[in-house]
Amino acid sequence: MEAYALDWLNLLLRWLHLIAGAAWIGASFYFVMLDSSLKPATEDEDIKRGVHGNYWAVHGGGFYQSRKYLTGPKGEPLSEDLHWSKWEAYTTWLSGMGLLAIIYWFGASTYLIDKSVMALEPAPAVAISVGFIAGGWIVYDLLCRVLAGKENLLAGLVFLLVMLADWALFQVFGARAAYVHVGAMMGTMMVANVFFHIIPGQKKMVDAIRAGQPVDPMPGTIGKQRSVHNTYFTLPVLFIMISNHFPMTYSHPYGWAVLGVIMLAGVLIRQFFVLRRRGRNAPLLLVAGGALIAGLIVFLAPKPGTPKPDAVSFAKVKAVVDSRCVSCHAMAPTQEGFAQPPKGIVMQDASGISQNAAKIAETVASRYMPIGNLTQMTDDERALIAAWFAQGAKTR
Repeated sequence: MEAYALDWLNLLLRWLHLIAGAAWIGASFYFVMLDSSLKPATEDEDIKRGVHGNYWAVHGGGFYQSRKYLTGPKGEPLSEDLHWSKWEAYTTWLSGMGLLAIIYWFGASTYLIDKSVMALEPAPAVAISVGFIAGGWIVYDLLCRVLAGKENLLAGLVFLLVMLADWALFQVFGARAAYVHVGAMMGTMMVANVFFHIIPGQKKMVDAIRAGQPVDPMPGTIGKQRSVHNTYFTLPVLFIMISNHFPMTYSHPYGWAVLGVIMLAGVLIRQFFVLRRRGRNAPLLLVAGGALIAGLIVFLAPKPGTPKPDAVSFAKVKAVVDSRCVSCHAMAPTQEGFAQPPKGIVMQDASGISQNAAKIAETVASRYMPIGNLTQMTDDERALIAAWFAQGAKTR
């Protein structure tokens, strides 16, 4: 019953995480687009009121005009009816951390720890997990403060920071958990930017405007910097959110480098669209991002192996499946933490094994399965399944 309840909690948190993430990312994309598309104010009345830029749009059967004031309107009160873009971010992070807790912390022995990588106990593994997530934000924030005004150098060092964390996580946790923790670290940087800099800075400006005091533009400048960082983090984080479904990426021996290439491609593609909104067309950025992805597709392509010359009997394959896979992939799993077979795949008989032969061969070869190699499948057993599949996956 506990595993069943956790499955429902997982489902509901994942759904909430997806909805809130869509709202946060949608708002982020929209405001970056809006900021890049503003036309300078030309009307005397607008200039007098402190309008920095205007943007006209048509959507949903109506016409909209957006105006940006760098330090608030001049000569008139600031509206009391302000929308604050924050709860989308907070809800996304809280639901994401909830998922991390119930899957990777509560289920540390299954999903977080891979003893073939590092023999950890659950408590220290969870402590390391928390340390990476919090430590990433601390170092990133320090870099932003020290390198204020040196954006190119800062961007390079932030990318290096993420890559170092990426590599280090692969030396500690299972590959899938390592990917997720890079995403959690970057997501924490994003939400902390909102919580510690963007929203407090905006509140300071609002308080000064309503008190009739001169407005210090620095909080707005810092908020803009952190918002720009967040938009470049977005595509890499979105990829990591879906990466669990694609073990061909993280299960590679150099999975940390694969993730680095994918993140760089995401940044280049995002930069193309940011510049395009500013009126600059830089198709080479899009080409470079696509080339990186194309290169990975070629690099990660399965290498044909040499099948065993002797026919592999199904009895041997079933013996491996029974001892290494059925504890999870059964109608009533015996593996702790599983209330039902993962993805509904049952391998208790020849029919179930035959039906899922391609997926079994793929995930066993990539070392995606068994999860964290819980059942200690050997390389010889993996080779046996690969040979069986290459010989036609016969069950008789």
